[in-house]
This record gives sequence, structure tokens and C-alpha cells, in this order.
Amino acid sequence: MVTEEMIEVKDISKLYGEQRALDHVSLTVQPGEIVGLLGPNGAGKSTLMKILTCFIPPTEGEATVCGHSIFDDTLAVRRCIGYLPEHNPLYLDMYVREYLRFAAGLGGVKEVKRRVDEMVELTGLTPEADKRIGQLSKGYRQRVGLAQALIHDPQVLILDEPTTGLDPNQLEFIRSVIRNVGKDKTVLLSTHIMQEVEAMCSRAVIINEGRIVADESMTGLNAKKLTEQFHKLTLS
Repeated sequence: MVTEEMIEVKDISKLYGEQRALDHVSLTVQPGEIVGLLGPNGAGKSTLMKILTCFIPPTEGEATVCGHSIFDDTLAVRRCIGYLPEHNPLYLDMYVREYLRFAAGLGGVKEVKRRVDEMVELTGLTPEADKRIGQLSKGYRQRVGLAQALIHDPQVLILDEPTTGLDPNQLEFIRSVIRNVGKDKTVLLSTHIMQEVEAMCSRAVIINEGRIVADESMTGLNAKKLTEQFHKLTLS
């Protein structure tokens, strides 16, 4: 289905009892954009991502991904999304290639071996590809998570804090992978690191207490200015 907006969120709210995690959020993400979603802990970033990936429903509002409703066409939404959650869920007893073959099968990939080889090379997993996932460092586990998110060649990538806890070398590598795949995919990623947004994103969206408080193009906006704006909008 052809659509101008790859992600369209309309007046989404999410309540947990009396706690309002999201409060009438509206957002559109266009094809080819890499959008950084910023906010303090508990601001609602992960909740929004879980709603877009059909893990949880909103209390109010509507959203579409690749033109498909998160209510009416959840399987189509999931097919067009690659998702890396904040806490990267991996089967630690599986070998890297074994796990990626498993993920490819779930994603309906036809040429599984070729696609697994491509993802191993793309994400720099070649030196570790024959190891159990439980033997890998955090950085390499993040690469495995990113590889599974990409294995079915999704149109949209949703990445929840994909670089948290990585050393500078791992950080730069994951940045470069995201920038490269973002050339022909739409990416929504959350982070606490302003330099990440400056390095990778074309746009920054700041969310605070469940509401979007800023939506800015990164043109002419660096990490220092973004940090100043973030503090101004999120410190009460």
C-alpha cells in the first residue's frame, strides 16, 4: 500500500490505571526520515514504540504504519516493521547464525542462508557468527538484535535505545549501520544521548510527561543546542 506517511499517530493516549503514560500524542514520520525520540525516563517513549509495534493497544486514538492500522491490520503492521526493544530479548543458548535463521523463518524470508549471510556481514558479526549468543559481549548482542530487526527487509525500523551501554567503537559502528540502512528505510529511534541524534537523525522529537513538547529538524541544530532545549522543556 502506497502512503505518504510511513508512521502516522493521531491523538494517541495510554492510561495505566490513573497514570497517563501518553497524552494525546500526534506524530507523522515520512519515508526516508531518521527521527530521534528524546525524553526523560518515564516520558512515554517506549510506550509509544510498543503501541506502534502492536505489543500493546492505546487507550485512545489511532495509528497507522505503512498505511496499515494498528487495530485492524496488526499482522501487516508487524510485517513492515523491524523492532529492537530496549531490553534486547535473545535466546542465549542459540548460536548467532541459528538464531538469525530462526528469525528469518518467522519473518517469511525465502532465501534464508543468503539473507543471514548478508545480515552477518552488514552488522559486523562475522568474527562471532559461530558462537552462542550467551558468549557475546553486550555490543555484539546489540548487533544480533539489529540483524534480527533487519532480516526480513522491513520498510520501517523502530529501535528503542539501540546504543545504550556500548563502548565508543561499538557505538560508532552501530551508528554507521543505522545511517546506512536509513538511506532507504524509515527509522524511529529513542535515545538519551544528544550526540546520537546529531550523528544519525534528520529530526528530533522531544516527549515529556506523555506529551510531545518539541519537533525540530536537525538542520542547524547540534547536540549542545539540543541539550539546552531538552533541559528547558523537560526540567520542571
